[in-house]
Amino acid sequence: MRLLPSALALLLGTFAFCAHAAQPAPSASTAATVPGSEHIVSKTLANGLKIIVWPDHDIPSANYYTFYRVGSRNEHVGITGLAHFFEHMMFNGTSRRAPGEFDRTMEAAGGSNNASTSNDLTIYTDWFPSSALETIFDLEGDRMANLAFDPKVVESERGVVYSERRSSVDNDGFGTLVEQMQATAFIAHPYHIPTIGWPSDIEHWTIDDLKAFFKTYYAPNNAVLVITGDIDPQQVFALADQYLATTPRQPAPPAVTTVEPEQLGERRIVVERDDVRAPILAYAFHTGFGAAGKHAPALELLTTILADGDSSRLHQRLVEREQAAVDVGAFADLGFDPGLLWIYAMLPPGADVAKAQAMLDDELARIVRDGVTAAELDKARNLQLSAFWRQMATINGKARVLGTFEVFNGDYRLAFDAPARYAAVSAADIQALAAKLLRQRNRTTGLLLPAADGTESGR
Repeated sequence: MRLLPSALALLLGTFAFCAHAAQPAPSASTAATVPGSEHIVSKTLANGLKIIVWPDHDIPSANYYTFYRVGSRNEHVGITGLAHFFEHMMFNGTSRRAPGEFDRTMEAAGGSNNASTSNDLTIYTDWFPSSALETIFDLEGDRMANLAFDPKVVESERGVVYSERRSSVDNDGFGTLVEQMQATAFIAHPYHIPTIGWPSDIEHWTIDDLKAFFKTYYAPNNAVLVITGDIDPQQVFALADQYLATTPRQPAPPAVTTVEPEQLGERRIVVERDDVRAPILAYAFHTGFGAAGKHAPALELLTTILADGDSSRLHQRLVEREQAAVDVGAFADLGFDPGLLWIYAMLPPGADVAKAQAMLDDELARIVRDGVTAAELDKARNLQLSAFWRQMATINGKARVLGTFEVFNGDYRLAFDAPARYAAVSAADIQALAAKLLRQRNRTTGLLLPAADGTESGR
């Protein structure tokens, strides 16, 4: 799989720009504290493709991010895993170029590329010397407009994807547990679909399935393009007119309208495998909001306080003091629709799972009952802000931040409000959110255990 670093706290919303109108730089006061942000401009082509450009001339390099609003939430029974499959297919030939030529041409120009797929998005990235800008536009415009569906290539990549599924899920205990928990936590919303796809669907996609999915979701009006680095915005827009503007828009993809019903009691899943030596305990709590929810910054700070670093609450209690776990973690799925807050503990071989769970429950109950300290909140804010400013220090980070805020919030300029949003969160806000989310009836509990009889249950 082509992987990119995962984004933190992606925020959702809606905002529209006029076609062909270049937009002014951010007006928020925070934007002025980010060097060069006053030079950001944007334009939307007649075919619906939104382009955001942030010039940064520190080094003679640039990057090109394409955010497609498609992930496993846009799939259904029979075609699960298609968004991830196109993560591969988009590198495998067009009507103008043979399989492998995309990579060879880019590498010959000094560039490299990557891609990733999630529940909500598929993101393609190119890094290159700024002198190769037109080459990149030619390559990207070609695969957006002219992707090939050679049956031999499809079958080859089907095998690659299936192999990925075996390595990341079928032969990985934690991967199996997370997949089973996600499918259990969501009973209605398509977030229950694994990004990698279900095995029988991977085996049976047809060429017609691929063509229909591509035409619907990989259209310019379903994408956002972000270019940062040593480039001239007017040159970017001229190249976009030449290489991208002729690709026709498509009808808007079907909206995802399913709302996950409120969970009315704890759900439990136990995965037993004979290749497991050490248990894993995991919780998945419904958040009730997506990335643009007003409580998203508080949720980020809560996960930081719980499990970010050796001084975090769960690490101190379960790993350092009690030695009931060897590792702990917490993260939130923040996408277009309400997701999950995940909390997990990796236990040592032979661990007393019930004892470890009692400690974890006690620590979560304590944060609900007593809240967090001012010192914990300050530390969490500092960690989140340092991550934000580290991203803003590189052209890659700048492109990713702008793009994720544009697709989830509808306005890239809201990225510059992040420091103010963290500053506005109080200890009382975090305690109230913890009380709302960290309830037993709101959670799916997952256990990964060694198979009791030496055989893998149900496998």
